[in-house]
Order: sequence, then C-alpha cells, then structure tokens
Amino acid sequence: MDYHNCPNLAAMFFAEAARRGDRPFLWAKRGGAYRALSWSAARKQVTDLAKGLRALGIGGGDRVVLVAENRPEWIIADFAIMAAGAITVPAYTTHTAEDYRHVMTNCAAKAVIVSTAALARRVLPAAAQSPGVGKALIIEPAEDGQPSRVELRSWQAVLELGAAASGAVEDWTGAVGRNDIACLIYTSGTGGTPKGVMTTHGNILANCRSAFALLEKVGLGHEVFLSFLPLSHSYEHTAGMMFPISLGAEIYFAEGAETLAANLLEARPTIMTAVPRLYEAFHQRILRAVERDGRLKAKLFFRALALGLKRYERPNGLGFIERLEDAMLQVLVRRKLKARFGGRLKAMVSGGAALNPEIGRFFLALGLRLLQGYGQTEAAPVISANPPDRIKIDTVGLPVVGVEIGFADDGEILVRGDNVMKGYWNDPEATARALDGGWLHTGDVGRLDSEGFLVITDRKKDFIKTSGGEMVAPARIEGCLTLQPEIGQAMVGGDRKPYLVAVVVPSQHLVDEVAGRRELPPEARLADVPEIRQAVTAAVARVNETLAPFERIRRFIVADEPFTTANHQMTPTLKIRRHVIRHVYGEALAALYEKAGG
Repeated sequence: MDYHNCPNLAAMFFAEAARRGDRPFLWAKRGGAYRALSWSAARKQVTDLAKGLRALGIGGGDRVVLVAENRPEWIIADFAIMAAGAITVPAYTTHTAEDYRHVMTNCAAKAVIVSTAALARRVLPAAAQSPGVGKALIIEPAEDGQPSRVELRSWQAVLELGAAASGAVEDWTGAVGRNDIACLIYTSGTGGTPKGVMTTHGNILANCRSAFALLEKVGLGHEVFLSFLPLSHSYEHTAGMMFPISLGAEIYFAEGAETLAANLLEARPTIMTAVPRLYEAFHQRILRAVERDGRLKAKLFFRALALGLKRYERPNGLGFIERLEDAMLQVLVRRKLKARFGGRLKAMVSGGAALNPEIGRFFLALGLRLLQGYGQTEAAPVISANPPDRIKIDTVGLPVVGVEIGFADDGEILVRGDNVMKGYWNDPEATARALDGGWLHTGDVGRLDSEGFLVITDRKKDFIKTSGGEMVAPARIEGCLTLQPEIGQAMVGGDRKPYLVAVVVPSQHLVDEVAGRRELPPEARLADVPEIRQAVTAAVARVNETLAPFERIRRFIVADEPFTTANHQMTPTLKIRRHVIRHVYGEALAALYEKAGG
C-alpha cells in the first residue's frame, strides 16, 4: 500500500479489494461457526450501499451516525459512507439515549445506521429529537412502534436501491482529499462531555504508515486480526480495522468477552490489539490455571517465568546451564502458553491506557511479544510504541514514524505530525486550546528517558495534590493495587485531602473462593463479608509497604459491584470514569475523612 499517495480511505479499500478478489476478508459467527465474506463481496456491498445512500440524498460532507456491534456491516457501512462522500460518526452501543441525542445534535447528523431492533429502541427516539436526522437504516429488521418522524429503511432495501441506481462511486471518492474529514470520533468522556474529533483521511493513513513501519520488523505477510474492542473507538478503528485493511489482512470478529479465549483458538490471529484491562484478565486467568495444574507444572511455569524475566532484564545474563534449562522450558511451558493464543501471534499491542509494567514483563518473560504504545483520539490515535526488537515495557516506546514529541514547561506532552486532528467539531475555542502553537496538547505528563523512549507520568488533570502539597499519580497506585490477586479494580482519590483513599472492587476469584467456603446471600453486600474485607485489607497493606508514605492508602471502600460500561463507571475501552465513580461513592468517600477527623 502506497500510504503517501493514497488519496483517501475509500480509495485504499477499493484498491485492496481489487487486489484480493475472492479471498476471505471478514469473518463472523453464523450458525455457531465462523463464515467469511470475501473482499469482492464486501466491495459489492460497499458500492451498492454508497449508491443507495446517495439515492437517499446523503452525500458530500453529510454526517451519518453509525451504531452497531463489531460485525462485517460496521466496516461496510463505514466505507460506504465515505465512498458516498459523507462523514462517519461512530457511536458506542453502550451509550444512553441522551448520549445519542448529544452526538446527533452536536454533529447535525442527517442519517443514522443502527444494527438491531434492541438498539433502535434507544437510538431512534434520540434521532427523532435531533432536527437534522431524516433517515434511519436498520441492519436487522426493526420492530413496529418506532418513531414515525424518521424515515426507516432496511439494510437490504438500501442495498437494492443502490444496485439499481445510476452514478459512479469513483466520481464521489475522487472528490475526497486527504485533508477532508473521514470521521467524527467522539471522545469517550472519562472526565465530561464528549467532543467530536475531526479525523481526516490523511490522519488515519499517516497512522497506518506508522504502524506498518513499526510492525514490518516482525515480518508482515498474510496477517489475521481478531477484532474485540469497539470499532467506535479510535484505537480499534485505526489499529484493528484500517491498518489491517491496508495490509489486505483477514479480520475475525470476537463474539464477546466471555468467548474471547475460544475465539482466539478459532481465529489464530497473527497480530492482536487490546487494552491493558484485557491483558490483566489474561494474566489472572493464566495464574489460576497454573494453580489448578498441580505442583510439578506450577514449578516449571514459575521457573520459565523467572528465567524469562532474567533474560529480559539482562539479555546476556543467563549462564550455560540456565540457557539449556530455558530452551527446555521453551518447549514445556512457553510453546503451550502461546497455543492458548492461537499459536501464531507475532505481536500483541497494548494501548488505550497505561499498562502495568509487571503485567508486561510477565508476558515477555513467557515468550509473548507485547508492545506497549501510547495514543489519543486526537492523534488518530497512535503517537508512540515499543519497537518489536527493542522493548522497554515500562515505557510507551519511541515516537512512531512521522510523529514529533515535545514538552511544555510543566511537563505536558506535545505532539506534532500528519496524524494530528483537524480540531473539534463546532468548538473553535477547545480546538485553539488543544492545538495551541501548532502542537497537540495531550493533557498527559511525561518525559523522555536517556534512550529517547517516552515515559508517561500521569494525566495532567488526574494528578492528586494532597493538602500537604504532595503530587500523586493515582494510575500508578491503582496499577499496584490491581496486581494483588484479591483486588480486581481500584480508583484512588484524595485531592486536597490529608491522605489518599480508594474504592476497591474485590476480584471475582476472591468472591468465588469465599462463596465456595460458605453460602453468600444474594443480597449480601461484599463490604459486610468479613473474609472479603480482611483479604482486601491485607492486599492494601502489602501495597502500602512498597509506597512512599504520602502515596499510601489510609482508608478504602469495598465496592458492591465492579466498574463496568453498563453502570457507566468504565468507558467502552475499559478505562475507569473517575468523575462517575466519585459521584457514585462521594458520600462514602467523604465519610472516610469525617471518621478520622480529616
């Protein structure tokens, strides 16, 4: 793929589809088994849908909101919208009706594409309240009783309309340039109202070029990706969709979190992109399996881990006997572990949030190449990443090709390059602040180490300043807490307070273990279960021993339910929403200080 001269993303897709022909492209579960849609069949659907959209009056610069689970139709709709000359506005399936109304009204959407009748029940009332939305396309048959103001069409009806329509898709795509907006991706709202990021075709193509330069060191050829994160998020949209398409890769769609382990074995991906929360879950699952395997297998596993860590920290540090032992464990332990991920992974990429270095070292020691990266929606999104042949997992790597990094006086990371957004939709003031001086102001604080690798300290706005004047990075402490087997999730607070407190979610492993010893009533509050409280207290105490005095957790709340997307305490890419958690537990957190007279 000629990333420099490709005019736009739709042209990229059509060029790859012409090259690949009838080879398999998009894999989704149908009737309990994965079935493929070929490149040529996908190209036909994109063409017909684009022509159908034009026949409905949707064209140059119009905004079309796309609400769907990860599925082949998501990708077809995205490219059809762009091929028609319009702009895709992805929205999460986990949004509330008010979220949808905000997105549609803010971007003045002209149409909405929604996947299922269940989703339509939330999306279409919001569309009816958004003055510009006149058309709605339903991928699966809709139910009766939907709002009448919005004209409903089925997916199949629009495909048939396009197949019979005149007009050449090439003319519409030919009018779209690299500096034109490809999509408006709304920030996931970890701290407030989402803003629409104007991402151009050139921004994403620049990121694809950077990803290729990064990963060609692992030997790119016939690649297979497993799509799990929401395609509505910039990370998956670029790294899990646009970049694979630029390679002519196959894309499998995971069914869900509960089937991910099975889907890995079915898809056997060569490259995997995920967020730290997923790698943390894999880490816990692997350790629990080791516990069940018996003493001999556990001994071999932890010896492989120890030697792998030693090799990572000192590449030439293994003695002759250790090298022989390590080679044996490569067969007995590491090869079997790789098989759990499908057996042919060339690289796993972590992004979207900070990866705990201990989790990273765990996978590297066991022979799974894990590359931590860093990015933002406003940068399309990749800014830096660890090169495969030079991994420093406690950093987010080197700036990728085409990206320049600078720093403000207060340590804020600044970014410049072809990947940086055009600005925020309909918000010139926020755009001016974010792009002040020609640099993207990330809101993250960091530094370069002696070898030029970027180290993230924390979110600028997430820093906690205690009443004693100490500056604390909560994400680092949260990472230490969630490494403990008794703790699943945590949020640390204490801004302008004398000491730090936390909201702690017990791990499911701990809850299951306690429930196995005695029956827990369905209405039981986890905070009132003595065994859970004691176990979490011990885990917090262990962490405190490793922290500076001003970083220690003095008091904590045991949460009765996990942070999830369903209760809006996590973003769709599994980052905690601090402002939501603080609101939910505000009174209880305040009481922690009142009890201590703080």
